Amino acid sequence: MVFLLAQEPPAVPVYSASGEKSGEVKLPRVYGLPVRIDLIRRAFLSEFTARLQPKGRDPMAGKRTTARSFGVGLGIARVPRIPGLGRAAFINSAVGGHLAHPPRVEKRIHEEINKKEKRLATASALAATARREFVERRGHRFTSEAVPVVIEDEAEQAISRVRDARALLEKLGVWPDIERAKERTRIRAGKGKRRGRRYITPRSILFILGSHTSPLARAVAGLPGVDVADPWHVNVLQLAPGGVPGRLTVVSRSALEALAKRFDSIILA
Repeated sequence: MVFLLAQEPPAVPVYSASGEKSGEVKLPRVYGLPVRIDLIRRAFLSEFTARLQPKGRDPMAGKRTTARSFGVGLGIARVPRIPGLGRAAFINSAVGGHLAHPPRVEKRIHEEINKKEKRLATASALAATARREFVERRGHRFTSEAVPVVIEDEAEQAISRVRDARALLEKLGVWPDIERAKERTRIRAGKGKRRGRRYITPRSILFILGSHTSPLARAVAGLPGVDVADPWHVNVLQLAPGGVPGRLTVVSRSALEALAKRFDSIILA
């Protein structure tokens, strides 16, 4: 299954560990694919629901009671009542009664998608990261010359501290997006705030690096809204959070080559 390019991928600057330009590199052909928003949203829904854990109720919940109907002729409703008390039980409108339509374990919550369709959606979401208009539409703040921002492989190994990573990101012009994520971090509304997910943090920069355990990956992993992925496993959940394409991305040169090997087979030369 092959697809035609929507445009020829541009050449973007490459930055060293010091944040200075060290040359240019032409983006792989996958960055020239058309952005299929419909496919991206469908693939996002499929991957998101695949991670949901099935939940349900005990079939006997609310039904373990001695309640029975007193019958007719008493001038009261014929609902099950607890002997000796007369209090209604068992029915869904009674306190402690069973739920009318409880969640069921057998419910199919995973929205399935074809493999080729999912692969094209991932490639399309990756192509959106090279379109400045899509990145700006998502609300990212950056002043970089081009997107995605490409760095040399040496930077991935040379930078191991957060202060050095911040200095590099400031020179690359993408640090304002980290500040945006920090400013907009807020307390969740509802019961989730007392269930281990108290805060909501917007997504900021996605780092696609040769290894998610490299020194740079460890240095940036704790920054607000940052995700780190390797080129062979990056997916729509990371490239298009919420099904909205155009995430601000920082890619290493070796990761670009791996992305080309992963996706070039679906592109018509």
